[in-house]
Amino acid sequence: MRKAIDRSVEWLLVVMMALMVINVSWQVLSRFVVGSPSTFTEEAARYLMIWLGFIGGSYVAGKKGHPAIELLALKFGETGKRRLALFIQLLISAFAVLALIIGGSYLVFLTFALNQTSAALQVPIGLVYLSIPLSGVLLLYYSLTALKQS
Repeated sequence: MRKAIDRSVEWLLVVMMALMVINVSWQVLSRFVVGSPSTFTEEAARYLMIWLGFIGGSYVAGKKGHPAIELLALKFGETGKRRLALFIQLLISAFAVLALIIGGSYLVFLTFALNQTSAALQVPIGLVYLSIPLSGVLLLYYSLTALKQS
């Protein structure tokens, strides 16, 4: 199941990155070649970057690709290192649940309830903020699988 989730997230990130490259290329082309800047491209690039940041950050955390300061871990033996890793994964899980899933879901609910839409694209802002709880679910999944492996 982990491989399927990884593969799906990888493809989602690739598609979002490709859309962002096309979007920004069109923005530059329309501004400097055509002389009439596109009205939606800046907002679309911003929202794609938000999604890339949240989903990509969770994916990288699941791959243990974030930079780490291991000064504290060097002070411990093998048992201490395992306990520290367990503690860190518990903190990550708590953050994913409290801040990203619960807090992000509240934010999504609130923006949908207030019927907020973006200025240029006219999409509900809740769709943009949906990246927060989704990245929280993904981060929690990766953290729980890391806990299970240790």
